Amino acid sequence: MLIEVARVADIADGGMIAVSVKGKEIVICNYEGRFYAVSRACGHLNAYLNSGTLDGYILTCPLHFAQFDITTGEALSGPVPPDPDPLHATADLKTYPVQVKADTISIDI
Repeated sequence: MLIEVARVADIADGGMIAVSVKGKEIVICNYEGRFYAVSRACGHLNAYLNSGTLDGYILTCPLHFAQFDITTGEALSGPVPPDPDPLHATADLKTYPVQVKADTISIDI
């Protein structure tokens, strides 16, 4: 089900915003005019990724610097320094399909 979450003008190129939709916390990212939606919680220890940095398509966690590809949700690197606890392995992020129509950004939940 598509749900409106933002306007295109709300997210500058290279920027991101956090939204809450149907109980899910999501980050909407603008990479070169294309919009991507990923889980807001880091795949390592659940830090809020919208407080991190977006460099191109790479989203870096503000807490331990794990990195994720916003186009696929793939965890590109784990925390720095590495976490020796196997229970804290860095998981990929859940991604959500995004649709842009006119000035409206919607995600499929």
